[in-house]
Amino acid sequence: MASEIVLSVERRERTGSGGARAVRNAERVPGILYGGSLGPVPIEMERKALVKAIKSGKFLSHMVTLEHQGDRQPVIPRAIQFHPVSDLPIHFDLYRVDETSIIDVDVPVHFKNQDLCPGLKKGGSLTVVEHTLKLKAPAGAIPEEIVIDLEGLEVGAVIHVSSVTLPPGVEFAMKDVDATIATIAGRKGGDDGAETPAA
Repeated sequence: MASEIVLSVERRERTGSGGARAVRNAERVPGILYGGSLGPVPIEMERKALVKAIKSGKFLSHMVTLEHQGDRQPVIPRAIQFHPVSDLPIHFDLYRVDETSIIDVDVPVHFKNQDLCPGLKKGGSLTVVEHTLKLKAPAGAIPEEIVIDLEGLEVGAVIHVSSVTLPPGVEFAMKDVDATIATIAGRKGGDDGAETPAA
């Protein structure tokens, strides 16, 4: 599991806009639990706890644990609605899964060894085209991130999706594996990053 986030929820008795408003007035957030053979179930949880989970940075598209009256089950948070002014969560959707369920997720792309990249040392810049990659992964083994090594890359280097090595059991969900993730672009006035001789 990507994180130890536990969402303690209660079944929501009142549905509709009036029921949702009453839940929010009690500093709780209404939501819906989808997926599986049990059908959708209206739920609610404490707003502070949901905000804390969201701020962990490991909430959306990662498997977490739903707890209800002592029973636990794995779920995937799929959508959160925020208030346009306060930016507080006002609704959330969860989906039932198990650890072997294959799901589509957006995983962030990060870069390492910038200090060992000749292209950047020569004055080039890292131009990132794709900040996330859409992957198919088991719900219990979703990568936290995809790390791309910049060591040895020169100005003009192009990093394609197909050049990324994925963890076992994880596949690309995107169709275009030749798409560009990032490039090492040259400085304006020259793409080789070489020093300009003095006049």
